Amino acid sequence: MRTKEDARLFSGRGGLPAAAFSWRGAGLAIKASCHPGNPSYLPRLMPKPIARSKTRKAVAKRFKITASGKILRSQAGKRHLLSSKSAKRKRQAAKTLNVDKTDVARIKANLPFG
Repeated sequence: MRTKEDARLFSGRGGLPAAAFSWRGAGLAIKASCHPGNPSYLPRLMPKPIARSKTRKAVAKRFKITASGKILRSQAGKRHLLSSKSAKRKRQAAKTLNVDKTDVARIKANLPFG
């Protein structure tokens, strides 16, 4: 049976103050202190929130998702140097096209609410 003298010499207490120990029968038991100033205090970890997927605004400005799930894009070549382009070429560049099937998954990942 241990005595209080043995408790002072007890090396397995991990540097905790003597007040952190209580006597239970023949052995020592560590009390769980719920005070944050106590070195043996272990805060209860809160669960991590699920990462929120945000809309990439640069993608939202460039692509449109139709009601059937297709992704539309605009064509290039309508910003400058228009005088050297024919009317037919400028008119056809004003239309929207479907995005290639290899890019659909990447665009939909960046538009989670679209």
